[in-house]
Amino acid sequence: MVEPSGTERDAEVISRFVEHFAAQLVEAGLPRMPARVFVALLASDAGVLTSAELSEQLKISPAAVSGAVRYLSQVRMVSREREPGSRRERYRVHGDQWYEALTNREAVIRRWEVALREGVASLGGDTPAGRRLAETLAFFEFVEKEVPAMMERWRARREELFGGDGADA
Repeated sequence: MVEPSGTERDAEVISRFVEHFAAQLVEAGLPRMPARVFVALLASDAGVLTSAELSEQLKISPAAVSGAVRYLSQVRMVSREREPGSRRERYRVHGDQWYEALTNREAVIRRWEVALREGVASLGGDTPAGRRLAETLAFFEFVEKEVPAMMERWRARREELFGGDGADA
């Protein structure tokens, strides 16, 4: 396999890595096909592949690529862009995708907090279930307060390690 950068790469080695890391993401809750597409993009030197390239590399249908990219776009793990001078789309993973994914989770955590507060009020804070919900709520409130400082430390560390552009292609 020759990357757009001109680098010769062993397709079998790449495939093993893609499947192994994708399996780890699946265990963490990411659907299988989006995990495979995400890791294939992550493992490409440019961080950009077309639907045809993803189909060929992963040995999946264009429809499977489309569904996976739709999911990954919704959770902001990849972006779509037009190939210059073409109607073909290509899909890009960014060096800061983990930052973006975690930042986007904050909105989800806030919605969970609202639901948990309602649950504590409904079940009663003095019941075993209410206390369990209150502890879960306290955990999410703690995480929400800690994430901004952690992300600021990450931005500084990323700058230190990779410079202003990070690992983006």
